[in-house]
Amino acid sequence: MLYIVATPIGNLKDITLRALEILKSVDLIACEDTRHSQILFAHYNIQTPTTSYFQHNRITKGQYLIRLLKEGKSIALVSDAGMPGILDPGYHIINLAIKNNIEINVIPGATAFVNALVASGKPTHQFVFEGFLPNRTQARRNRLGEIAKLKHTIVFYESCHRVIKVLEDIRDTFGDKEIVCARELTKKFEEIKRGSAEDILECFKKQRPRGEFIIVI
Repeated sequence: MLYIVATPIGNLKDITLRALEILKSVDLIACEDTRHSQILFAHYNIQTPTTSYFQHNRITKGQYLIRLLKEGKSIALVSDAGMPGILDPGYHIINLAIKNNIEINVIPGATAFVNALVASGKPTHQFVFEGFLPNRTQARRNRLGEIAKLKHTIVFYESCHRVIKVLEDIRDTFGDKEIVCARELTKKFEEIKRGSAEDILECFKKQRPRGEFIIVI
C-alpha cells in the first residue's frame, strides 16, 4: 500500500490522528526533505525509517520504492508541507503506483491554497489553481492577460522574492480589482491582505515581504 499523507503547512497541530497512525505503522516514509520532516516526526515521536524522494531523484528512487511496494512493504509519502502531489514530485510515484496496480490510500489534511481560497471570501464554486506563474516577465504578463478573461476565481502561489514584480503585473493587468494576498498560513506570522494590487504594494514598500505567498483574484 502506498499512503499519500498530508502534513501540516505550518502549525504542527494541524495533523490528523489517522495520519499519525499511518506514519507510525508503515515500513518506510518517503520524504521530500528528510531533515525538514524530522521536525514533525520528532514532535510526535515517529521513529519510522525514512528515505528521500524529491524532484532530482524521483526517477531512480521511484523505481526503488515501487520495488519495495511490490515486495509487500507499506510506504507513506510526505511532502515538505501539505498534500503530496500538489506542486511537488509526488505525482510521479503516484502514477508509477497506479501503472503497477499498487493500491493507493490518500490521507487528507491541510493544503495551503485551499486555506487561502476559503479565507479570501471570493467565490469558491468555480476556481482555477495556477500553481506558480511563469518566471519571465513577458510570459507572466501574457498568462495574466489570459487569466483576466476567465470568470473563475484564480489562486496561485508566489515567493517573497518575486511577489513585488508579480503584484506590479497584476496591477497593470487588473487595475483596481480587489485581490487577496495571504502569507505564512497557520504560522505565527500569518497575514491576509485585501485590496487592490496597488494597495498591497504600498504595504510592502513599508514592510519587506517575507514568507510564502498565495494570491487570490
